Amino acid sequence: MATRALITGITGQDGSYLAELLLDNGYEVHAIVRRASTTNYWRIEHLLDRIHLHPGDLLDQLSLIKVIDEVRPRELYNLAAMSFVPASWDQPMLTGEYNAQGVTRVLEAVRQVDTTIRVYQASSSEMYGKVREVPQTELTPFYPRSPYGVSKVYGHYITVNYRESYSLFAVSGILFNHESPRRGLEFVTRKVTDGVARIKLGLADSLALGNLDAQRDWGFAGDYVRAMWLMLQQDEADDFVIATGESHSVRELVEVAFAHAGLDWQKHVRLDPRYLRPAEVDHLIGDSSKAQRILGWRPEVDFKGLVTMMVDADVARLSSGERITERAGTPR
Repeated sequence: MATRALITGITGQDGSYLAELLLDNGYEVHAIVRRASTTNYWRIEHLLDRIHLHPGDLLDQLSLIKVIDEVRPRELYNLAAMSFVPASWDQPMLTGEYNAQGVTRVLEAVRQVDTTIRVYQASSSEMYGKVREVPQTELTPFYPRSPYGVSKVYGHYITVNYRESYSLFAVSGILFNHESPRRGLEFVTRKVTDGVARIKLGLADSLALGNLDAQRDWGFAGDYVRAMWLMLQQDEADDFVIATGESHSVRELVEVAFAHAGLDWQKHVRLDPRYLRPAEVDHLIGDSSKAQRILGWRPEVDFKGLVTMMVDADVARLSSGERITERAGTPR
C-alpha cells in the first residue's frame, strides 16, 4: 500500500514541487485547499488527476481535524502560510493567524487524531533577521525583522514544543530563500526574471526595484523540497538549516538575468523607494553542513543555473501568451 502524505499549501511553489517528488516516490498525495472565490491551481494543474484535494483552512481547527482523520497520512507537510514578507506589514494580524496559530492548529489536530503522523513545518531564514552571526546555523539566535519573521519564530518553537511535550515526530526546516519558475511574481527573483523577459520581448522598457544591495542565499525550490522529505525519513526528529551557503546581492541577480537575455541592465533598471522594507534583514547566508552530514542533502542547481532557468521559463511563458494572476499576500 502506498505511503500517504497530506500537504497544506500545495498550490504554492514548494507544495507543487513536493507533490511531484512524492508522486515520483510512489506516494498517495492528499492536500488541504482553502475555498476561495477564485482558484489558484496553475502550479498543480498537471497533477490534478493524480492528487486528492480536501477543503480546509488553517484558521479552522475542526476542518483540519476532519481531513486528518479522513486521510490518516503517515506524513504531513505544513507549507501553507502568508508567504510574502512585505504584505505582513499590511496584514500583521492575519499573518500571525496563519503562520503562528495556524501551525498550532495543525499540531493540535495531529495530537488529537494520531500521534504517529510525522509533521514537517516550514520555518524560514527570515527568523534570523538582524543576524547575530554569519553564516547562520540551527543554533544561531533569532532576531526577526518583520511580522512575517516573528510569526515564523512562533511556528518554529511551537513545533519544538509539541515534539518535546507530546513526543510527536515534528521537525522544522529552516529554509533560506528558494526560487523557481513557479515563484510568485511579487518575489524579487521572479519580478526580475519576468521583467527581463518582458523587456526582451518588447512588452516593457523598465524594471523598478528597491534595495539592490540586499543579499540573500538563493537556491532552487526543487532541491529544497527534497530536504523536507529527507527530514521525515530519519529515525529521530530534528531541525535543519537548508541553504546553499552562498550569498548573492539583488544587483548580482539583476546582472546575471539581464546578461543572459543579452541586455544591459543599467539601461532598464530604476530604483523605487516604494519597494524598500521598513526594516531590512541583514546578511542572510545559511550553513547547511548538518543537513549535508545527517540527511546526505546537497543543492544541485547553482545560482547562475537557477537565474537562467527562470529567465528562460519566463521568456517561453510570455512568448506563448500565458498569463499568471496571483495577489500578493494570499495565503497558500
